[in-house]
Amino acid sequence: MITAERHHIILDMLTRNGVVDLQNLVQRTKSSESTIRRDLALLEEQGLLKRIHGGATLPYSKIDEPNMQDKSSKNLHDKQLIAEAAASMIREGDCIYLDAGTTVSEMIPFLTNKNIVIVTNGVMHVDALTAANITTYLIGGRIKANTKAIVGSVAQENLKQYRFDRCFLGMNGVDIKFGFTTPDPEEAVLKKIAMELAEETFVLADKSKFTETFFAKVAEIEKAGIITTNLDNEVMKEYFDKTNMKVVTS
Repeated sequence: MITAERHHIILDMLTRNGVVDLQNLVQRTKSSESTIRRDLALLEEQGLLKRIHGGATLPYSKIDEPNMQDKSSKNLHDKQLIAEAAASMIREGDCIYLDAGTTVSEMIPFLTNKNIVIVTNGVMHVDALTAANITTYLIGGRIKANTKAIVGSVAQENLKQYRFDRCFLGMNGVDIKFGFTTPDPEEAVLKKIAMELAEETFVLADKSKFTETFFAKVAEIEKAGIITTNLDNEVMKEYFDKTNMKVVTS
């Protein structure tokens, strides 16, 4: 297969999935690992992708934030696996904070009829939570049009009225050196407050989020556990040394 064909396949898979796995590319293009690695390096130089451990992801600027429709369609199977693992950590009688986010939203089907209380800043969660017969509190504040998250000073003060057994957060960037990051400073502040109000915090992140860094820092890696899917062994060891990490196999 000629180079242009391989590049077309790589970029097409990235457009559809948001992330590509090295081994899948090897199988799909019937090429060697070294050839695919060179292809990824070249496409990264052209600004068309960002290499991650074991594959590549779409490039975003540090202030870019995809809308809910774009995010919900990416890596759906991995998100569901992560969400199911997260939901299994919730006990009867828990008070829970659910962050706005697509991976967090996938937890809700696994919580139906549980005797728990949920506080959220995610407008997109409300219909599913009420349909699941879960006692739910939606904090007040400004609604972001692109993500349907509630943010701002009113939201921050409202959130401080609660205390949580467990807090589950989505995150745009997860990096050993730069910690947990997100494009919006207002949302970063709200995430940080939620972490401080919870006995335990877990960040739900598929592998496309790793080694990504965005504009606003939420916290150091040590401040939250991470629930994710298959990662490169070397990457996993780095994170296991820093925090409580649960890896769900697909």
